[in-house]
Amino acid sequence: MSTPPPSAALLTLEIEKLVAGGLGLARDGDGVVLVRGALPGERVTARVRAGRGVRQGVVQEVLNASPDRVEAPELPTADLAHASYAAQLRFKRDFVTEALIRIAKVRHPVNETVPSPSEWHYRNAAQYLVTPQGLAYRERRGRDPLVVHGDPLVMQAIADVVARLDPALLDPATEIAFRASLLTGEVVAAVIGAGETRTFLRASDHLMNAGVVGVSLAQPAGRRFSAGVRLIAGEADIREQFGRVQVSVSATGFAQVNPPAAGLAYVRAAELAGSGEHAVDLYGGSGAIGRHLAPNFRRVTVLDAAAEALARGRQDVAESGETNVTFRDGDAARFSELGTDVIVVDPPRAGLEEGAREHIHSSTADRLVYISCDPATWARDVGDLTRRGWKLGEVTPHDFYPQTSHVELVSVFNR
Repeated sequence: MSTPPPSAALLTLEIEKLVAGGLGLARDGDGVVLVRGALPGERVTARVRAGRGVRQGVVQEVLNASPDRVEAPELPTADLAHASYAAQLRFKRDFVTEALIRIAKVRHPVNETVPSPSEWHYRNAAQYLVTPQGLAYRERRGRDPLVVHGDPLVMQAIADVVARLDPALLDPATEIAFRASLLTGEVVAAVIGAGETRTFLRASDHLMNAGVVGVSLAQPAGRRFSAGVRLIAGEADIREQFGRVQVSVSATGFAQVNPPAAGLAYVRAAELAGSGEHAVDLYGGSGAIGRHLAPNFRRVTVLDAAAEALARGRQDVAESGETNVTFRDGDAARFSELGTDVIVVDPPRAGLEEGAREHIHSSTADRLVYISCDPATWARDVGDLTRRGWKLGEVTPHDFYPQTSHVELVSVFNR
């Protein structure tokens, strides 16, 4: 178990349920406590720190274990790995149901969670700190970086490259990002650090010798990869399969990290969208979802504000020969498109901006397919849309991130 700060108090607690973030909820005489590493029905001792808002703690000892508890690696990236996979799927469905009731004020059936085809070694992307001791996990909740001694969440192709690396030869990079392809087995990398391209040539050569097929350079920035990316050597993109389409992915561009699981959701989203004249894919990126709509609509418009993603999407459809998919640079909050039958959205974690909800409601679309990575912001939008007269239909959680508390979901609205 994690070592807590010495100022934290040791409490014995009964865990009632799991809440968003994979935290166990317990109560004592002073109110609610949220405990990391606990499962419903367990009695645990936990180190709990006082602070603003709800107190939070970390399990120190499990006194009465849940039958769902399993052995788990101590990883900052795997906050639900101590639960069996069947239990993880139940918990994720519960997260969606609770968000509907608590935030949207809606009682509505939620389908069983669609499992990931792989429970481990599913991630096709990873980003680590470069330290003298080795590559290290970036997220450690304010503690020192944890050196990677094998990452059971990443695809084997990334693990093989990492095993061959000498951090001293990556200098002056401060971080490194990888993207692998399950389709081709290839890996591309991006070194992150300040300086000219020539200062990273040794790091680039080392990465190419370790087995990557391309290396890019990204300058450090407050928002990931927002300061620009330059290709140093080899290929910038590799091919990957998402459901029924192949797309190009890079080490620095956004793409779902579990392609087989995402593909299942994209296929279902296309089925829920139905058919018609015109479909619009908001926050569409490089078009992985929009291209699933193309066989059933005369034309599809993919809208996104990321130039890099749009460029990859245009190149992909040029290579595939699809002629009814158009990519547009634009902000979903200012979306305006006449003659739309169906709108599909897959927004960032913050959900739909108010402007986007306004434009969706004022559009001619009578169906909205909403893919979400955050049940809380999705439930907020469910409440707003249902008050406007939209009717919530199928809601299905999908597990893109086994061993973690994150859950995606696919839903549909009609009016």
